[in-house]
Amino acid sequence: MTGGEEQDAPERAGAAAPVPGPRLPQPPRRTRIVLAEVSRPASRADRTRSELTQQTRVGETLVQGLVRAQLTLALRLSLLVLIGLGGLPWLFAIAPSVGRLTVFGINLPWLLLGVVAFPFLIVVGWAYVRLAERNEQDFTDLVQRPER
Repeated sequence: MTGGEEQDAPERAGAAAPVPGPRLPQPPRRTRIVLAEVSRPASRADRTRSELTQQTRVGETLVQGLVRAQLTLALRLSLLVLIGLGGLPWLFAIAPSVGRLTVFGINLPWLLLGVVAFPFLIVVGWAYVRLAERNEQDFTDLVQRPER
């Protein structure tokens, strides 16, 4: 090799860029295709929920039924408390001998009205909450019940 050829070799190496190979095709990007919603008849639960949210006559009637059930429950338990606690003074007035009884050295009227009344009211309150929640659950079940 002569000196000229040696000088040309580096020039050829630097001047010649590698030839890019054929480009491989890129995989296509995924495209999400959403089909139209399948039309189906509205279920009874959907119609009922719609009636409630739109405040139509049917929805109004359903809510009034729930309110009526809650009011009936409240009135029944109030009547129970009125008879249970309000009837004691009547009992003591009608039968004075019952009012003079003593239990553990305490007069019966004081024991019933001062001690026994509080657990009685707690039990009635507990029963009210439990029964009111049951009414609400029945209403919710009615609204969300699937069509048969």
